[in-house]
Amino acid sequence: MEGSPHILVVDDNREIRDLLSRFLVKDGFRVSTAADGRAMYEVLGESTIDLIVLDLMLPGEDGLALCRRLRTESDIPVVMLTAKGEEIDRVLGLEMGADDYLAKPFSTRELLARIKAVLRRVQSFPTARGSAKVDVFRFAGWKLDAAKWELESADGVIVPLSTGEFDLLLALVQHPQRVLSRDRLLDLARGRAATVFDRSIDTQVSRLRRKIEENPKEPKIIKTIWGGGYVFTPQVSHE
Repeated sequence: MEGSPHILVVDDNREIRDLLSRFLVKDGFRVSTAADGRAMYEVLGESTIDLIVLDLMLPGEDGLALCRRLRTESDIPVVMLTAKGEEIDRVLGLEMGADDYLAKPFSTRELLARIKAVLRRVQSFPTARGSAKVDVFRFAGWKLDAAKWELESADGVIVPLSTGEFDLLLALVQHPQRVLSRDRLLDLARGRAATVFDRSIDTQVSRLRRKIEENPKEPKIIKTIWGGGYVFTPQVSHE
């Protein structure tokens, strides 16, 4: 098991923790568990974790708050679980920086597929990033630090991004002022390891606009080219 990905399951339901732990260990993962945010941070302080399966409804600090805090402190990917199935919960989870989302009740096989897909994206990213000649991009008052996985506003606020949003923004800043088709953007941001998480590139663009545009309904940074795709309009400087 040494060298296999280490998954941290955070859920206040002991039966779910035990079920997922047994299932993931059987599939070759190392697994730790925690019942709440305090226990989660104890595990993070003692072990190197490759991915967190995080329940939305937790005692004390809930999953959304924990995910938001994690995004300001680390790049550990997060797959969020919730007993709710409403669209607003999915959107909130992704806005807080979750990399994927699964509503309870769920199939353990589907969760496994999503965990593997997120890990593939994260593990393939350093190679793609390593090919870039620069790590810091500035545009329209924003600063994207690829080495730190951080997006900083003009007034110094760190804006949390999911892995998908980060990959998409990095692809855009590396190809400014060029019309990029949806397929081309998906190639640049994820390669062809498209997963069940890839509902559409339009959804990813919409979420990213809500974070970087002054008015997402009238975007000036990421413009839609009807029939063509998207264009990243600002001048981009490199460091």
